Amino acid sequence: MADQPTAFERFVQGILPENPVYRQLLGLCPTLAVTNGMKPAITMACSVAFVLLCANIVISLIRNLLKPHLRIVVFTLTIATFVTIADRFLAAYLFQMSKTLGPYIPLIIVNCLIICRCEVCASKQSVGTAASDAIGQAIGFGLALSSIAAVREILGTGMFFGMRVLPSAWPDWVIMVLPPGAFITLGLLLGFVNWIGIIKSRRSVND
Repeated sequence: MADQPTAFERFVQGILPENPVYRQLLGLCPTLAVTNGMKPAITMACSVAFVLLCANIVISLIRNLLKPHLRIVVFTLTIATFVTIADRFLAAYLFQMSKTLGPYIPLIIVNCLIICRCEVCASKQSVGTAASDAIGQAIGFGLALSSIAAVREILGTGMFFGMRVLPSAWPDWVIMVLPPGAFITLGLLLGFVNWIGIIKSRRSVND
């Protein structure tokens, strides 16, 4: 469609302007659940990226065959297929991480981010544009999870990717690696992102 964003615009928008977590508030369940450390956060981000990219490509390929009343079912079945592949891959090659993430990998099936991109972009635009959208959104999602996990891991344990980055005298903020720490960190970073957005909008108005 002529009025739809281009592939490049889809890619760029997904990273910051339409960041899945900080702008659209999508995928908050894994965002809160697996960001107590960088390794699980990166693993989740990669899993979501794989599923999102594959689902967007498949849905775009069959977009002209989709029936309006069945599209959500088709989206869900397509997503479930690739989630199963990701889940089995982790269980086979990264067993300990698979155990750490537990049910959150299978729950990617109902991740609003992926269903949203299938509906908004993949079911309406070409394969190239759908793939660009998926990559941009995946990068944005990964950046969000990484930023939250970095804050929580460093403040909560004094470590980053398992390596100590703060002095041994640092009093670990244990609350940061517990569920309340996820809400605190997400809230503060959301506020920071919104504050930056307000500053930029004021500058553009003044210019």
